[in-house]
Amino acid sequence: MTFTEVDESPLASARIVYLGPVAPHWEVYHTGGERKVVDAFRQRVLARLMLLPPHDPQFKRNRDRIMKDAEIERVTVVWDLGTGDE
Repeated sequence: MTFTEVDESPLASARIVYLGPVAPHWEVYHTGGERKVVDAFRQRVLARLMLLPPHDPQFKRNRDRIMKDAEIERVTVVWDLGTGDE
């Protein structure tokens, strides 16, 4: 059995931005790569973060899940929570 190297480079990149306390709280922007990949990823991200502000305890768990999804789907993610320390 011969193993071949799998290309593990990112397929796309996205920026997840916290818009503030008024709904909708979040937006996911395509910043590079395949737009279809980011569009599908955006749906899952927004479903996890729909009404969740960053100070909510559930946010950390959902952020970890989103980062795991991004790793699996080969999407590079940059977070912008508006605090300047991302």
